[in-house]
Amino acid sequence: MLALSHSALAFHAPAALGRVSHSVMAASEDLESLAKELNPVVGYYDPLNLAAWNLWGKGDDATIGFLRHAEIKHGRVAMAAFVGYCVQSNGFKVPLEPMASITAATPPEQWDALPEAAKWQILCFIGFLEVYSEHSFILEKQGQSHYMKGGKPGFYPAFDTLPHPVPLDLFDPLGWSKNATPQQKANGLLKEVNNGRLAMIGIFGFLCEAKIPGSVPFGPQLPSYTGEVMAPFLSS
Repeated sequence: MLALSHSALAFHAPAALGRVSHSVMAASEDLESLAKELNPVVGYYDPLNLAAWNLWGKGDDATIGFLRHAEIKHGRVAMAAFVGYCVQSNGFKVPLEPMASITAATPPEQWDALPEAAKWQILCFIGFLEVYSEHSFILEKQGQSHYMKGGKPGFYPAFDTLPHPVPLDLFDPLGWSKNATPQQKANGLLKEVNNGRLAMIGIFGFLCEAKIPGSVPFGPQLPSYTGEVMAPFLSS
């Protein structure tokens, strides 16, 4: 859900491609090198040629920055969703969770059982997180640039610019990567991207199997869900 705005924007028609520039070729070479580091077996795979789309006419570097940031963000959300689905499907619930949600069997049913006001609160909080991470003023105060303007894809700013103190950061709440070397951070990002890709496949596998039993080959047997996973404000 954190990547909701990026998902919507990604379906807008791109600017005319025209001729492939030298900068596109150079950027594509960087992506191919990164792809081999991530998975030397699959390597670089871009069947839609997204790297050359020149999104919103912002140029090649901005396009690749957008695509890389969107993938990292989607992967992080999917990892949280995958773990949450496993935990809640096995009966582990937050003690303060509403009673209607506690009695629901599966995570989609738990979401359906929430009051509409609670759903809006969650979505508004997600919207705040999205706006906060995109604001150039916030990024510049922390010595960073926007990911479409040469900044680091995947960077999420700390909350130290807020007027109210926040004890934990969203990106690194325990401070494990604060003192890591650049090489350790680079290796960690490769692992994060790979884990995120698997998690995106995994969470959609869960949702498909719950909605259409038997649709996932060799998949787990999950309780059937009769609601609509793509309609967040409908109840089952």
